Amino acid sequence: MEELKRKILEEIAALENELRNELPKEILRARSHGDLSENAEYHAAKERQDYVSARLAQLRRRLAELSMVDVSRIPRDRVGLGSEVVVLDREKNQEVTYRLVPSEQADVAKGWISTTSPIGKGLLGKEVGDVVRIQIPGGWRELEILQLKTIHDLTGADS
Repeated sequence: MEELKRKILEEIAALENELRNELPKEILRARSHGDLSENAEYHAAKERQDYVSARLAQLRRRLAELSMVDVSRIPRDRVGLGSEVVVLDREKNQEVTYRLVPSEQADVAKGWISTTSPIGKGLLGKEVGDVVRIQIPGGWRELEILQLKTIHDLTGADS
């Protein structure tokens, strides 16, 4: 989660630089071309300025949300944020490993799924030995939890 916070902070810094330094210069340059009503450069720069401002607000909200996550409240014996879960897909008779992550870090190819995805939601709060039936876009999946490593096991996080 610290890596995600770092990436968000880096994006915030880059966007703040663009908003405070680059965009004002672009807007000034575009204004110097005269009539603003038909000035495509000016309108594009203003649209970009609005986008950057909105994105900054979104990133700051997300950073605040992530900063409020209390790792000590994440269960030590059940699936939660940061858990690595080995499940048996009963239909395919195949073991699959998932890591439950915030949505920004989801990467299905790596087995990193969001806690807000159907499978992520279905696994949250479950324990080793539980069988969960989860509706996914392609139908239903029945998964048996075989192994669990919580965020505490994986990071050595203290209570």
